[in-house]
Amino acid sequence: MKLNKIKSAVILLTATICCSVAFGQNPPPAVVAGIPVNYDEALVGTYTLPDPLVLLNGKTVKDAKTWYNERRPEIVRLIEENEYGRAPGVPKDMTFNVFDKGTPAFDEKAIRKQVTVYFTKDTSNYKMDILIYLPANATKPVPLFLNISFSPNANVTTDTGVKKSFVWSKDGKRVQAPAGGQFGKVNIDQFISQGIGFATIGYGDIEPDFPTGIKYGIRGYYLKAGLSSPAPDEWGAISAWSWGLSRAMDYFETDKQIDSKRVALFGVSRLGKTVLWTGARDTRFGLVIASCSGEGGAAIARRNYGETMRHMSDSTRYFYQFCGNYAKWAKNPNDFPVDANMLVALMAPRPLLLQTGDKDNWSDPKGEFLAAVAAEPVFKLLGVKGLGTDVMPAAGQPILNTLGYFMHAGGHGALPADYETFIKFIKMNFFENK
Repeated sequence: MKLNKIKSAVILLTATICCSVAFGQNPPPAVVAGIPVNYDEALVGTYTLPDPLVLLNGKTVKDAKTWYNERRPEIVRLIEENEYGRAPGVPKDMTFNVFDKGTPAFDEKAIRKQVTVYFTKDTSNYKMDILIYLPANATKPVPLFLNISFSPNANVTTDTGVKKSFVWSKDGKRVQAPAGGQFGKVNIDQFISQGIGFATIGYGDIEPDFPTGIKYGIRGYYLKAGLSSPAPDEWGAISAWSWGLSRAMDYFETDKQIDSKRVALFGVSRLGKTVLWTGARDTRFGLVIASCSGEGGAAIARRNYGETMRHMSDSTRYFYQFCGNYAKWAKNPNDFPVDANMLVALMAPRPLLLQTGDKDNWSDPKGEFLAAVAAEPVFKLLGVKGLGTDVMPAAGQPILNTLGYFMHAGGHGALPADYETFIKFIKMNFFENK
């Protein structure tokens, strides 16, 4: 019986991953969930993007004060109510257990720390583990690359000293993750050797990634008695994962070995959406790298290209990742009160790198580029450099300004070679500008 549960958990995790990765391959799907998919620029349709620098009352934002005090909170509220959903604040009974306080790792080049964040007073169910590696020779607080991963912590590294990890089975049971496998593995030394710490969190610790996951994850804990689902403007799974990342930042602010003002946040696909939303609403994160976030992330929703709001919110697919209100805009995206350019603009003036693949048509690389172009006026208003061009670069030619764009030659996700560009972007912003 236990073996069957492990197998079902592996199948569930593999299906979650593959459904994202497969769409970056050729030939791309022509129909998904019974809904046609367009890959022809001539059929994208016409649209007008909402202006991030125009208030709801019609007045134009002309200075930073108005942006920070009026327009920025207005956009955050619109995205909460219509896309990701409102989340609760800091839980009053949250505690941190640093059960691994600094074990030498990787030939003593790094020290390993492991922390359990307990979201509730009852420590049995609602919790997440953070795995952290810091340069062993550091003499002051270091910047950190925080990876939210599909894979549990023990599967991200070759370090055998990491706490055993668990994944969700389809029947809502936590079962031990199988050892081995290369998916989710990261070369941690490439960060340590550059004076950058590395941390990772398995997203399933916060909220399971399936339609009935609310019964087992943190959203279920906050669900009002007698209800089976949140209110239409309350959090979906993406907002829950994002909430968990903010709880990790709560811990980082207490750790004197980590420079919490220099935390770079990274995620792929639906976790690319997660890190975008996290950076947008929680300004404590100093930098975001969003990989292939696509529809519901950095790609313009009003473009009929690749995955659309209809595909995303279909009842057979990922409706549960968003708030209930999101689906009502799916058939008429031109009426959507927000769009990806506004989400991207919320990162200003902090650094943001959008990474994608030239073969990942499902995620609409051009739609992500156009969103960044349309967000540039906000970056300029706040005194930093946007893309600086409206000409989409070729694969392998990154734009690394405060607002950056990088498209590799390939499909969905981040390739091992992409990390060189990520580290360059981090060093430009966390070291050279210090």
